[in-house]
Amino acid sequence: MARSLHVSCLSFRQPFAGFLLDGKKTLESRWRPLLAPLEGATMAVHVAWRDWDGEEWREVLGGPMGMDQDHIHTLLESGERFGRGVVAGLLDVGRTWQCPASLQGEELQQLEQAAILIGLQGKHLTHLTNPRWLKAPLTSRGGRDLWTVEIPAHLLP
Repeated sequence: MARSLHVSCLSFRQPFAGFLLDGKKTLESRWRPLLAPLEGATMAVHVAWRDWDGEEWREVLGGPMGMDQDHIHTLLESGERFGRGVVAGLLDVGRTWQCPASLQGEELQQLEQAAILIGLQGKHLTHLTNPRWLKAPLTSRGGRDLWTVEIPAHLLP
């Protein structure tokens, strides 16, 4: 058995790190195709210290996704299980594409629900699948872009 796993890692602000690892968020949006080179690979999720600036995710969860406040609270608590400043889990990276600036209607709404975010037009979107929490958190300093992290075998799910 491998002694450790070396994978690319990306820091996500809360609540999105938790949404990803709990399988609620399946689409990541960035202004540039940061995750495109990782298509077909596994990546690690680092939980940033800072929260996402903005509350539009609440509108998506409570509106189109139909979650009540209790469900949202439970989801937020689950995402905080390992705290902040840690590598918390793994995801498989799918295809990246640029969302058309002119996209509207039901197709856009479906993408917004998958991203738990609005305003996706013009952004690069990446499918993320197979979320899994580590057995325990791995304390790690975050970074601005992708970096490589070594996850000891005993922490792997």
